[in-house]
This record gives sequence, C-alpha cells and structure tokens, in this order.
Amino acid sequence: MTVDRGTLGRDKQPQRIAGMFDAIASRYDLLNRVLSGGLDGRWRAKAVHALALRGGETVLDLCTGTADLAIAAATASPGAAAVVGVDFARQMLGLGQEKLARRGLARRVRLVQGDALRIPLASGSVDAATVAFGIRNVERPEAAFAEVFRVLRPGGRFACLEFGVPRVPGVRQAYLAYFRHVLPRIGSLVSGHASAYTYLPASVGTFPDPDQVAASLAATGFSQVRADSLSLGIVYLYSASKSGQR
Repeated sequence: MTVDRGTLGRDKQPQRIAGMFDAIASRYDLLNRVLSGGLDGRWRAKAVHALALRGGETVLDLCTGTADLAIAAATASPGAAAVVGVDFARQMLGLGQEKLARRGLARRVRLVQGDALRIPLASGSVDAATVAFGIRNVERPEAAFAEVFRVLRPGGRFACLEFGVPRVPGVRQAYLAYFRHVLPRIGSLVSGHASAYTYLPASVGTFPDPDQVAASLAATGFSQVRADSLSLGIVYLYSASKSGQR
C-alpha cells in the first residue's frame, strides 16, 4: 500500500498525534540527538537567547515534550525563570518530569497536560513563550499563535523553532534525500514505530513556508516578526513580540 505523504502530513487529530508521541517517548531524546547530528541543543539555545530573558520571568514552553527547551529556559539567566511546560502527550510529560527531578528543577519547571489550542493559563500571565518543533503538529497553527499572544503580557517575547527545507541548490536535494529516506529508516529502527518517522518528513512538507508563518504571526498581532534560517535552512527560528511595556 502506498502512503499518501500529503494526507499523512495533514492528519493532525490530537488523539492520534498524542498517541504517536507517547509511543516513541522512551527513544525521543536519543533520536533527537542522533537525527539532528547533535545540533538540537544549539537550536534550543538560540531560541532561548531570542527571548532576551533578564531573570525572574515566567516562561511558557508550549508542546514541551520531554522538557528540553523548558530546562534550557529555566537555566538560561542568573535570576532563573519559572517555566510552565504544556503538552498533550502524557508519556512525554512523564519523562520530562523524571528529567526535572534528576536536575533538581521540579520546583522551577511545572509540567501540565494541555492543548495548544486551549492553553491552560490566564491571559497576560507569562513574560515569554517558546515552542520547539511542535507547531506543525497542531491542527490550526494560527489558532495556537493566537493563544500564545493571549497568554503573553505586553512586551512579551515569543520564539518558535520549526523545521524547514533548505533553499540552496545541492544542499536542498541532499537534505530531502536524507529526510525522506534515511531519517524514517533510522527512526523506525530505533523507536520501533515506523509511522512516526514517516509522519515527520510528511508534516514538514505540508507546513507553510517561512514567509507564510511570519505573515501568520503578524496577522495574529505580533510585532518585530523575524524568520531566521539556522543550519542552512534545516530549521527556522521565528521570533516576535507583543507590543507594550514589560
């Protein structure tokens, strides 16, 4: 049977996506390191840097998964931010909680099961927000952007990491060959879950291009919107602000 990559990449039913991530949770961190060539930590550091944290802020990490970006935000500044990580995949959150306990961060980072389209936080309750490689898994990314905008205080910063497709000739072809053929095989072998790592390149292929994502952020009400290419366009860092004073 032939898999329709377009259909697979667009099927974002919350229960299906949450179940898929729960199924690969135990191998998720390992595969992130392997499949990114160790670059995932550098990408997260750039996202946290874009928030311009001064210390003492409250930060939302949406689609937090196993809490790697939440941990990076909590430990980035001398004043130590308080972080709320939100995700709908229970097994991922459980592994994140174990990680926080090992690092002594359980009081500083709180993990909550919740939906990106209905963030369980009050309006204007956080100083900064992040999401790493999760926005393309949401049924309506523009609605998730609106929710992030809602919970941010005026002057708050938003940083979003998401996969892209390189535009440089040669690099683009090599990357697509790796992404569509090599990555799914490695992911399936290590995780034991073939469809999850077939879904990954399919979902990237159906996600809006950087100009469209930036336009969606601006249409939501964000200002100072940027779309910065990282690692030759493999990843994009979208950053934006909610107008007003912190």
